[in-house]
Amino acid sequence: MRARYTRRELERIAQTPTLGGLFLSFLKIGVIGFGGSLAVIAQIRALVVQQRRWLSDHEFAAGFALGQTLPGTAAGNTATYVGLKLRGWRGATVALTGFVLPSMLMMILLAILYRHLRYLPDTDRLFHGLNAAVVAVIVVSGLRMGRHTLQQRWQWGVAVAACLTGALLGASVIEVVLTAGLVGIFIDSFAEKQWRKLSGMAMRRRKRIAARVLLQRRRRRLSGKYFVGGYLTRVLADERVRRAEIEDQQSDDDGTETEPVLLQPKSRSLLLFGAPVPVFAKLSLLLLLSTIFLRLGAITFGGGFVMIPLLEAEVVQNYHWLSHQEFADATALGQITPGPILITATFVGYRVAGTLGALIATISIFLPSFLMTIAAGSSLARFYTNPVVQSFLKGVTPAVVGLLIAAAWTLSRAGIHTWIGLSIAVISAVVLIRFRPNAFWVILGAGVVRFLIGLMGY
Repeated sequence: MRARYTRRELERIAQTPTLGGLFLSFLKIGVIGFGGSLAVIAQIRALVVQQRRWLSDHEFAAGFALGQTLPGTAAGNTATYVGLKLRGWRGATVALTGFVLPSMLMMILLAILYRHLRYLPDTDRLFHGLNAAVVAVIVVSGLRMGRHTLQQRWQWGVAVAACLTGALLGASVIEVVLTAGLVGIFIDSFAEKQWRKLSGMAMRRRKRIAARVLLQRRRRRLSGKYFVGGYLTRVLADERVRRAEIEDQQSDDDGTETEPVLLQPKSRSLLLFGAPVPVFAKLSLLLLLSTIFLRLGAITFGGGFVMIPLLEAEVVQNYHWLSHQEFADATALGQITPGPILITATFVGYRVAGTLGALIATISIFLPSFLMTIAAGSSLARFYTNPVVQSFLKGVTPAVVGLLIAAAWTLSRAGIHTWIGLSIAVISAVVLIRFRPNAFWVILGAGVVRFLIGLMGY
């Protein structure tokens, strides 16, 4: 009896979501969270639904759906939602901190070792293989996203325009994303609605013309069939035709479909942070770093891969903090560490301003999605069904697909220099599409293969 009582007490304690328990649980997931966002979300579900029984399947599914519609990574947003649901904003804070902390520490360590690794012999070939596999992962991710999201012709046009704009014209990626979202709101909320009305009007007009032609045919047919002499017979025939015309018009009016009236709830505005005025050199650099990553974190819809072209445009093209090769290496390191790919921001922050810069960059990139998840989690149903939000995402999603392809093109020019690298990228893409393995093993295996080929003198 005592053993049974003790076991029940342990189960009750395990099912009680304390702040310490939340932190340790998500710290463990942060350590073993390899395999991408969906794999990490599966681990979170196994913990909070099956093992701890903190949430039901329905509650977890609602949190996952919310995490998909917000900026940032779905895994990080889901962890924030679970903590918010269990222990309020404090629970959300400790859950996200535990989830991000292991990958942040690993990335800082890799950033410290990166300076020394680059001077070791044959390490260039290792990063060459890693970069080739990362290009394949980005291309495959973009193709899979496009296959499930590009459902209308105008979305294909947005995707192609975003790809060409990002790869050839060098326009600001932030402007591309915001413009695509506004295009989605216009088309989904207004243009398609008006097109349906115009189509309905044209269809009703065609029906009226067809009814008029049919009426004339009936009159000719009836006049030839029933008018055999006598004015009374002709009058009866005309009256029958007139009644048939009235019935056709009534059936046409009854069959018209009325357009549903969409509610116009309050739209949410995106926060745009301006660049701070530099006062001291170090403080100015940290403030600028925080501003950049706060802005990126607020518009990174569609997962961590979306951040790659945005981040490259800022740190490589605008501020020249990293070279194209260093950025490609940072992206590869972000892929082989656990946790979300947004942790690449930690590497950039360390390279720009040391350990403090890494901490500020990490906090800044996750802070917007963290605050939005807390704000939207309190009114989940209203936010998720907001037609303005859904229309904005319908425009952003195809732009994300185009930007991913453009980012893969840019990274391939910086990280793939030989036919060996191109072959590794093609083989990695085929393996990812055909067998769907963990992307971590594909990237790591590509680096090892390229390193071994280099030892043979190629």
